[in-house]
Amino acid sequence: MEGDKQESPKPCLILALETSCDETSASVVADGRTVLSNVISSQVPVHQKFGGVVPEIASRKHVENVIPVVDQALLEAQVSLSDITAIGVTHGPGLVGALLVGVAAAKALSFAADIPIIGVNHLEGHIFANFLSHTELEPPFMALVVSGGHTSLVHVRGYNDFELLGQTRDDAAGEAFDKVARVMKLPYPGGPYIDNLAKTGNPLAIAFPRALTGRDNFEFSFSGLKSAVLNYLNSAAQRGEEINKADVAASFQAAVVDVLVSKALQAARKCNVKQIVLAGGVAANSGLKIKLEQECIQAGIALYYPEAILCTDNAAMIACRAYYQHLIGKHADLNLNAVPSLKLGNPVS
Repeated sequence: MEGDKQESPKPCLILALETSCDETSASVVADGRTVLSNVISSQVPVHQKFGGVVPEIASRKHVENVIPVVDQALLEAQVSLSDITAIGVTHGPGLVGALLVGVAAAKALSFAADIPIIGVNHLEGHIFANFLSHTELEPPFMALVVSGGHTSLVHVRGYNDFELLGQTRDDAAGEAFDKVARVMKLPYPGGPYIDNLAKTGNPLAIAFPRALTGRDNFEFSFSGLKSAVLNYLNSAAQRGEEINKADVAASFQAAVVDVLVSKALQAARKCNVKQIVLAGGVAANSGLKIKLEQECIQAGIALYYPEAILCTDNAAMIACRAYYQHLIGKHADLNLNAVPSLKLGNPVS
């Protein structure tokens, strides 16, 4: 009838779960870009006394937390399970036991509510966190993914079109941060502590190596740098010398940052893209952001990185990635399994 109000279309609501390591998270995101809730239960205090993540403990904590976290995410979003369009879940890469908890919970919810399930690559989720912080961002762009377990350069040509250009041959950048921090007797996780220490240190104090720079490839290697720092610390201890921790942190961080920045700029130029996005937990590192921002300004390249809460593991980024898979019908089924060594671009079922 004339004068009747036309109903606005219902939003596409994605409920997502993330349990790949030591955060249990659930989130509801509307239409791929609007975060209605993002609940994160961190296990950092539990693992701190061990100096790193203990996989068996992580899995047990996920079992305890996953349903309460989902309930809280629905409550904060003011929706019920019947309102959800599809369920996204991280199914790799990550710790197999931890991944299995999230996958099992997502499959149970999918079966109970008769709604589609979408298997999401954790690394792609980190990249897509940028879409939540920057609504204007669109592909194509170069993604520098830097986390505790991965260091990769990815040419994102479209929402569902990725090309992995290169990755680490050995230690990931975040892994090197944690291992160096442990030897320096800094708390876990070590990355933020090194970042803070580096602010008061001299990055030119110690000449640590920068591997694979000046080469026409996009691979990384941080094991040699890690060994160089450990050798420096051990030699100082044997000689009874007191070290300046701030100088060690600043010099180590500068070596990591120089490699990451030079490779990212090199990849952007080769692929002729004018946007670079930072992704992963190390994207929160202030030294990396400052250096990359300076270089991007000089090169005329726009730089994007997520807000701090979206740099570390969270389900909102998984929901965002799941939304764009949902748009092209890229669903899984109840045979979805955890794939701890999942690579970018692998199938989801």
